[in-house]
Amino acid sequence: MLFQTPPQLMKTSTHHHGNKFSAFFCNLFGHHYVVSKKVTQHIKEYKCIHCQKEVTTDVSGKLSALTPQMQEINSTLEEMYQKRKSRVVHQVA
Repeated sequence: MLFQTPPQLMKTSTHHHGNKFSAFFCNLFGHHYVVSKKVTQHIKEYKCIHCQKEVTTDVSGKLSALTPQMQEINSTLEEMYQKRKSRVVHQVA
């Protein structure tokens, strides 16, 4: 799944990931994000295929940097989502 870069994130500087050409490419054309992890139905983590920058969807549905705090929040949400999902499946069966 491809995701177009919103204008507010398009001109951000890249992380230390990737090489100088990748950083130049992303600064010039914007990031090319693909889904790297599906946390819930609505929250996903994305990674740029060129510079490896990672972002996630926040509570308002916008992309924001994938900080260690956001990774922890996403992990907790994923656990809760999986438990709830398995509980609903067992109740139906």
